[in-house]
Amino acid sequence: MSFSRREFLETAALAAAATPALAEADKKTGMPMRVLGRTGFKVSILGFGGGSRFLMYKDEDKAAEALHKALDLGINYVDSAATYGDGQSEERMGKFLGARRKDIWLVTKLSKRNGDEAMRQLERSLKLMRTDYLNLVHMHDLKDEKDLADIEAGDGVLKVLYKLRDQKVARNIGVTCHGDPAILKIALERHDLDCTQMALNAARQGQGRGGGALKPGEEAKPGSFETVALPVALKKKMGVTAMKVFAQEQLVGKAPIDKLLRYVWSLPVAAAMAGMPKLEYLEENIRLAKAFQPMPPAEMRFLSENLSERYKLAIDRHFLDHRDA
Repeated sequence: MSFSRREFLETAALAAAATPALAEADKKTGMPMRVLGRTGFKVSILGFGGGSRFLMYKDEDKAAEALHKALDLGINYVDSAATYGDGQSEERMGKFLGARRKDIWLVTKLSKRNGDEAMRQLERSLKLMRTDYLNLVHMHDLKDEKDLADIEAGDGVLKVLYKLRDQKVARNIGVTCHGDPAILKIALERHDLDCTQMALNAARQGQGRGGGALKPGEEAKPGSFETVALPVALKKKMGVTAMKVFAQEQLVGKAPIDKLLRYVWSLPVAAAMAGMPKLEYLEENIRLAKAFQPMPPAEMRFLSENLSERYKLAIDRHFLDHRDA
């Protein structure tokens, strides 16, 4: 068994306590909406990812069509980062959103750890996105203890974000993490953050060692974002969003897309981010969101155990070395 029955039941209990069995559907679009933690804002359970998959639209008109179709069909969480295409994603958001900007939850993420450098990065983001404020600014891709120390330093990005939140330039602040749930747990415990985004998918629950033998000197990291970091975020009433639902396509073909999405939507998260490089993927994911029904705990456990046993180690390795740009 890939993780203990106690661990799974604790996570399931958190989910039951923190997330309504059914999200409230928007009356106009039918999109299920959930409250993003203590921000109080209602967001669509499916978020529009502005990363590498959005940048696969090489034609600007097609990229604009995808974003506007997402908004028309009920998505109101739009996620970008300063490093996505070195500003190309943010520039597209600014160009395409226009008057619709006021109706959405607009997010970007900063990669710089030095406060002055992060400030310059944010100033560029605001200019590219054609806005004077952002609903949420994340510290992007927390790696390890050294990375956290750089963030926390006297001249680090965290102090800058606190100031920007006080000035309402960044209405909310947070941190994202792809690889190490333990370091995210420490960051969430130590600091006054509003939101967090973590790599949640059905294969990363538990302690499965599938995907190959351990390398010499390598140790399997215990736990998962679900059991290590997520409970801290919920206890602090933070807004939680999921990313890497398909493990950057590593789980595509290993389990049905609808089950992978349904698993994550059945966790106590407000939304799941998805990169959708074709209009048909966008339309299908929105259809799945609007048809969402919570996955029973026994089915969640069965899916997670099977995927974790076969793929967790390989996926964990991938995201520890991952550079999200």
